[in-house]
Amino acid sequence: MPGEQPQTYETLDERFRTGLCQAGDSRLEVLFEGCRWAEGPVYVPAGRYLLWSDIPNDRLLRWDETTGAVGVFRTPAGHPNGNTLDGQGRLVTCEQGNRRVTRTEHDGSVTVIAERFRGKRLNSPNDAVVRSDGSIWFSDPEFGIASDYEGHRGESEIGARNVYRVDPGSGEVRLVADGFQGPNGLVFSPDERRLYVSDSLANQIRVFDVQDDSTLTGGDVFALGGNGHFDNIRFDDEGRLWAAAMHDGVHCYDPDGTLLGRVLVPGTVANVRFGGARRNRMFIAADTTLYSLMMSVTGTPALPTGP
Repeated sequence: MPGEQPQTYETLDERFRTGLCQAGDSRLEVLFEGCRWAEGPVYVPAGRYLLWSDIPNDRLLRWDETTGAVGVFRTPAGHPNGNTLDGQGRLVTCEQGNRRVTRTEHDGSVTVIAERFRGKRLNSPNDAVVRSDGSIWFSDPEFGIASDYEGHRGESEIGARNVYRVDPGSGEVRLVADGFQGPNGLVFSPDERRLYVSDSLANQIRVFDVQDDSTLTGGDVFALGGNGHFDNIRFDDEGRLWAAAMHDGVHCYDPDGTLLGRVLVPGTVANVRFGGARRNRMFIAADTTLYSLMMSVTGTPALPTGP
């Protein structure tokens, strides 16, 4: 029918409806078009702006919530992928091209957080999350060294695709989980007692128990991707897990692992992030476009606050 809007939500379980997951915008808002491959959005509450990566164009972009203006935050930027904030509101970035994790200080200078493990260069850090104790956890697949499109073609010195933890005191890079095909998105449960890791090439999300000494146990499969391939993952404050499922929109999972529904997004979804003044705005990076969806669902805090 003329003027008919495309469907935005697909309900697979009634809890997707009763949980108010569909009580927001009825369609996606386009905030920006013109990336080569949009990734890694992170909302900065102190400035009411969003930063995100345009990996092949080797730049970080900035969208201003108050004006809607878009500009370049930094270029070159090391072919950046995932971004997050630490407890002081500083930007933490996974630089695929430079094969390192960095922190942007308040004065704009860049500090290298991690670039080697046991003397060997990292592959191409993909996504990072900061725990309330100040430790930085990141995934290290080989996507950025597979070709010159999202980084620089190269060989893996480590010979594996792992998840690491950077100690906040010593800066030591420690292996915390291995056995992945393509580790990607990371997120802690709201109480920080579990770490969820998406494995894009295995098309699954695994869940680990975080011990008192910051080691991980478990690693059971929490969800399988079906038609999609999991990328980034986030939690809302009701404990539901939202996953960028690449070719299948954004998946919403109940804490018990049930797929409740989907947000249907044109193109390939790479990353999702809650933000806005009330953390009820979902930002979605998909192909060349940055989308927004105002929701009644509220995301977990942007900065690590602990259990």
